[in-house]
Amino acid sequence: MRKSKPKKRYLLPDPKFSDTLVTKFVNYMMEQGKKSVAYNIFYDAIGIVEKKSGESGLEVWKRAMNNLMPSVEVKSRRVGGATFQVPIEIRPERKINLSIKWLIDYSRARGEKTMMDKLAAEILAASKGEGAAIKKKDDTHRMAEANKAFSHFRF
Repeated sequence: MRKSKPKKRYLLPDPKFSDTLVTKFVNYMMEQGKKSVAYNIFYDAIGIVEKKSGESGLEVWKRAMNNLMPSVEVKSRRVGGATFQVPIEIRPERKINLSIKWLIDYSRARGEKTMMDKLAAEILAASKGEGAAIKKKDDTHRMAEANKAFSHFRF
């Protein structure tokens, strides 16, 4: 077991919007250390969202992130030889991480040509409460609801 918890690392805000959540999102999206490429993809996607929705792209993105944040999830818990899916509340930091991860993963899985278009389309869909990432959140909530009977096995 560890002697002490590792120090929390704080991110610098991004250059355009001065928002640390944007930096975190870009860090998740980045591949092979290409941060400037990831920033360009994100900023272009926000530009596309602004054109299509007619409102602030950052606001639409934040609304999409809030729509994606799950409140419960299931964790496997072994009790007496049987494994149960136990629903548990999610920490606020993990909510953010899951919403970022789902938005990026389901953007990459879309059929548009460039990552900018894929990300913009998924952001717009999530802000309206539809799309593959929202479906993932709903599935997570549904699984937790179905396994509510095992909530007394909580850690």
